Amino acid sequence: MKTGLIYSAAACAEIAGCFAFWAWLRLNASALWVVPGALSLCLFAWLLTLVESGFAGRAYAAYGGVYIAASLVWMWLVEKSPPDRWDLAGAGLCLAGAAVIIYSPR
Repeated sequence: MKTGLIYSAAACAEIAGCFAFWAWLRLNASALWVVPGALSLCLFAWLLTLVESGFAGRAYAAYGGVYIAASLVWMWLVEKSPPDRWDLAGAGLCLAGAAVIIYSPR
């Protein structure tokens, strides 16, 4: 449960940070968007260090599935473009893969 919450918070921080740069460079928003964006990306990196995993690469690999699903939620809620069935199927596969990576007994 704790890992899922950390990954969810990390995904929010990463997507918000990346979107700040997107807004600046692609949507002609003020360059001041970079400041909260960079802080959000720092928060994202710190959050990933809290995941219980013996190896950083394993924590990052499992996070990838969560990031994919969270990106589709962002697209739906913020960009007002709902995911289609293929998006949802792909995200489901990614989340299943993430669960196998992070929760498998070792």
